[in-house]
Amino acid sequence: MPLDHAPARARILLLEDSPLDAELIAEHLEKISPVPEIRRASSRAAYMEALDERDFDVILSDFSLPDFDGMAALELAAAQVPDVPFIFVSGVLGEEVAIESFRRGATDYVLKQRLIRLPAAVERALAEARERTERRRAEHQKELLVRELSHRVKNTMAMVMSIVRRTARNSGTVESYVENLSGRLRAMADAHALLFESNWTDAELLQVLERTITPHEQGNRFHVTAGPLIHLDPKAALALSLAFNELTTNAIKYGALSNADGQVAIDWSREEIDGEPWLALRWCEIGGPAVSPPHEDGFGTTLIQRSIRYELRGETVLDYAEAGLICDIRFPLSASDENIIS
Repeated sequence: MPLDHAPARARILLLEDSPLDAELIAEHLEKISPVPEIRRASSRAAYMEALDERDFDVILSDFSLPDFDGMAALELAAAQVPDVPFIFVSGVLGEEVAIESFRRGATDYVLKQRLIRLPAAVERALAEARERTERRRAEHQKELLVRELSHRVKNTMAMVMSIVRRTARNSGTVESYVENLSGRLRAMADAHALLFESNWTDAELLQVLERTITPHEQGNRFHVTAGPLIHLDPKAALALSLAFNELTTNAIKYGALSNADGQVAIDWSREEIDGEPWLALRWCEIGGPAVSPPHEDGFGTTLIQRSIRYELRGETVLDYAEAGLICDIRFPLSASDENIIS
């Protein structure tokens, strides 16, 4: 059974020139659990040194000090550590002064004659500070997500527009255009759906492959020898999804899946090249009609090669062996990706 983490001790900067008052304040703060750490500053110099270190969660300050006053201490704190709660602990604090201190950013004030209020005031100030910090963190995260989404949408739309234009240029009929374009867009949609399920962090290679080939599976004609578990970042998942779609479409039209006996074998491994992990994947067609190199590369071949080369810094080798097409795809996996499992 997991153990609960104990709450961290609050760190308090106490600006107080009177040792006796400082001792009384410390005694009342012992009612907070866990008991906070207290750093006392008794002069302007010590206070400014503590502000520079920024190693505290709340400031408690007397209002009247020998070499400067509490308002000056508040202004220094507001300038250097504006997110740290500032509480006056004073023997005398008139109503007008209290209102002015709040206007300048003070969180609360506690009279030394009523130090019994101090623990609750400190805990409340700390809770409010944590809430503000969490709210800012959430807003910052939201802003990052919106920027990332905007970036991805722009890239996706650019890719879609390119695919639409190139598919139209390489299609002889409206029917072939619709078929080819639908397949490519479906491959992109499937990859996006898979990434969405993982909060757009990564996708397993095997899942990307299965999303592409499963709709075309007839009689176990795909033989997948799963290699190590590989998690792909979004760019790699989209590039491979498009590559698998082009290879599958080509196999159905011209290759091993164009007859009743052909099969496709797929396997992959993880390699180390110059200390960097690479994915090596092979698509091998057997039992289909004899193949030969085309007179010129079609858009499907170009799409595979360019996406692997330019998007993933990898390479694609197509071998039009008489027994069937062999496609070798290799590209470096992110060295910072901790989700690659041998």
